[in-house]
Amino acid sequence: MSQNDDEKRRASRRHFLTGAAGLAAAAGAGLGVGATEAAPEMSGRAAPLPQDRVEPFRGPHQGGIITPAQKHTYFAAFDLVTGERREVAKLLQAWTAAAARMCAGKTAQPLTDALNPVPSAASPGHSNAPIAYGPASSAYGPQSPSPGPIAMGADTGEALGMSPERLTLTFGFGASLFVKDGKDRYGLASRRPAALIDLPKFVGDELIASQSDGDLSVQACADDPQIAFHAVRQLARIGEAIAHIRWVQTGFLPSSGRETPRNLMGFKDGTVNPPIRDAKAMNQFVWVGAEGPDWMRGGSYVIARRIRMALEHWDRVSVAFQEQTFGRHKYDGAPLGRKGEFDSLDLNATDKDGNPVIPENAHVRLAAAATNDGAQILRRPYSYDNGFDFVAERWPPWRAEPEYDAGLLFICYQRDPRAGFIRIFERMSRFDMLNQFVTHVSSALFACPRGTAEGEYVGQRLLESA
Repeated sequence: MSQNDDEKRRASRRHFLTGAAGLAAAAGAGLGVGATEAAPEMSGRAAPLPQDRVEPFRGPHQGGIITPAQKHTYFAAFDLVTGERREVAKLLQAWTAAAARMCAGKTAQPLTDALNPVPSAASPGHSNAPIAYGPASSAYGPQSPSPGPIAMGADTGEALGMSPERLTLTFGFGASLFVKDGKDRYGLASRRPAALIDLPKFVGDELIASQSDGDLSVQACADDPQIAFHAVRQLARIGEAIAHIRWVQTGFLPSSGRETPRNLMGFKDGTVNPPIRDAKAMNQFVWVGAEGPDWMRGGSYVIARRIRMALEHWDRVSVAFQEQTFGRHKYDGAPLGRKGEFDSLDLNATDKDGNPVIPENAHVRLAAAATNDGAQILRRPYSYDNGFDFVAERWPPWRAEPEYDAGLLFICYQRDPRAGFIRIFERMSRFDMLNQFVTHVSSALFACPRGTAEGEYVGQRLLESA
């Protein structure tokens, strides 16, 4: 990096901090986190938004964890390019404010920010100057004399005229936020939860390092893909001076009403989940309790793994073999040997020849709580489709065959990954029949802190009490 580039980068950070300081001042004047200033809603209507299209951002837990699953997701991991904890705190303060606004159907930043532009100290007159948060921040490009109902500095505008479509934004902290390359960058190493471990390398993993892990995570979920994309785009725009996107993955669910969603292999996915409306079950399996640090109590741990499916091979095997692989009937989702999707697994049932009805290495048997000392996780998976590419055959005539880059963005939440996903998947990675059709290519674990009360920002208890 040249000296000139380094100076520009430092100036961008200074500009971010100046704007973030303005946010704090705005909060004191009633224009900060959760404020009700007269900025237009994303719907562009004066009438209140339909309540079934709005998910609350504030609360004891972050949204998007036990929220009934929306149809689309946009999952992003970020790397921080600062060594200053105060900059991380300002970033999370700005992100929290923007997230609260967008979940309520408003623009990402208050309209007052855009109507009072200040030239960027980092790159005067440059239309792509970093966006800082607060009344002193700059906007994208010069303002017109009549900016109209919305200005580009407040929001990029692609969600105008739309409701928030049940948008939720869930934030997470990776292990590298606490220690990275052996360095305690922010003085947080002693605050790292014991459960935020480095995930082991599982049998069969073919992980792509640049598409795994990260310092921070943001998962946007909404019933419209443009709303989910818009939300992450705004956060990236606001924090671009110190937080750079590391990897992203989109995902979708079928519009199948109240039925359990099907994955791209055609099987129902998520049938055996602890019930999200059962507070006792959620406290047992999802929410961190007194065993965690104070800033994590009421939070959860998310594991995100992109699992590529060899659909071109799966499509060539018989449905009977597919059902043996999963341990369920394909069309109604019932366990083999049973009649209904939600019938309990009979792991002791045998056929007339004495063979297990559900094979010993069937997916559902290895994933079942009964075979994992009662371990359960809250699955929240989404299918993904990144198009296709070509792969050369490993035998003559070595043709280049088309291969789908599609599969499952497996997302699960749990109280402790050591007692949840890791305990379950260690056996599955070795013995699951499904492994011959899937490859895990991306993996990350993040600690998702407790929810926020009015006036708080995500991770405040971690960053301000360390």
